[in-house]
Amino acid sequence: MTFDDGPIPNVTDFVLKTLKAFHAKATFFCIGDNIVKHPEVYAKVINDGHAIGNHTFNHLKGWKTDDETYIQNTLKCQQLTQTNLFRPPYGRIKKSQIRSLESLVISQQSDSRLPTQDSQLKIVMWDVLSGDFDINLSPEKCYQNVINHTENGSIIVFHDSLKAFDRLEYTLPLVLKYFTEKGFTFSTL
Repeated sequence: MTFDDGPIPNVTDFVLKTLKAFHAKATFFCIGDNIVKHPEVYAKVINDGHAIGNHTFNHLKGWKTDDETYIQNTLKCQQLTQTNLFRPPYGRIKKSQIRSLESLVISQQSDSRLPTQDSQLKIVMWDVLSGDFDINLSPEKCYQNVINHTENGSIIVFHDSLKAFDRLEYTLPLVLKYFTEKGFTFSTL
């Protein structure tokens, strides 16, 4: 399970509380600007044991942004997230941007007492789109999108954003309940 666009107060807090209730872990693809604005919420995500991904600093549209600007914006977020996971906003990115990002070697330092670990940036998409961002989609339809298309190993994308909150608030607890009762577990990427 993944969440895009946070961290933001209230919505991300709701997600964290709901995940905890079901003993579920997730990966949060964070916008750098939101990390800067809400460091306390970002810290909660990390302290609760969830994984972090880079979602650019300003939620840029890759196909409408020149490569240099896009890469620099991604690197600006990378300074905050220190992760090897990247998801392009809107799930769209130019092939030239993919090549540039995949050629980057990312230094990660999970503990200041340990040496840094170098790895390549991995672009992570999804196979189940909840549709929670669509204000014309009913919460029930959002729930059905997830239930009808998820299978073992799926990567589900939700959004911890104000725009998605009405559908997310309805759908997330039901999805977690449904799949937990079927014996599924939720882990980080």
